[in-house]
Amino acid sequence: MIRKNPRGDLPVVHESAFVDPTAILCGRVIVAENVFIGPYAVIRADETDAQGGIEPIHIGAHSNIQDGVVIHSKSGAAVTIGCHTSVAHRAIVHGPCKVGDRVFIGFNSVLFNCTVGEGCVVRHNAVVDGCNLPAGFYVPSTQRIGPGTDLSAIPKVTASASEFSEDVAQTNVRLVQGYRRIANEL
Repeated sequence: MIRKNPRGDLPVVHESAFVDPTAILCGRVIVAENVFIGPYAVIRADETDAQGGIEPIHIGAHSNIQDGVVIHSKSGAAVTIGCHTSVAHRAIVHGPCKVGDRVFIGFNSVLFNCTVGEGCVVRHNAVVDGCNLPAGFYVPSTQRIGPGTDLSAIPKVTASASEFSEDVAQTNVRLVQGYRRIANEL
């Protein structure tokens, strides 16, 4: 469902993207080409800052927002999801937040008030809160990364983790094409 926010902003979805009919996109949301937005995802840009402004939630080209993902932002702050990035089932991305290109965010993970650099992998049930994660870092499942985390203790992304991330992204690009092909069938 595509709908306005109280300020009157409508999402802008590229014609090549696929948004599942059960997903909700509300407000100043920008969806680039070949993006897959799965069932029951909620992407909501409706809170304003003190002056009534809202920065967009931007989903980059060839990315996928999987089933049950919630993307929202506090007080109109920006959220950017890079290109070729996967946000897996039931993850929460709450702005202000910037996620780089070719990033994998695992099931049930939470990102808040952070930057996740290019090529990072944040595995399942992890939390990245209030910090800047440089490019190429690997956050193991169930780990919490915050402002006091010693980043020298965080491993770098391995070749196999990077290949897994790329495989997920490519699989979802194929889903976009398949779902768009059958869109008018019952």
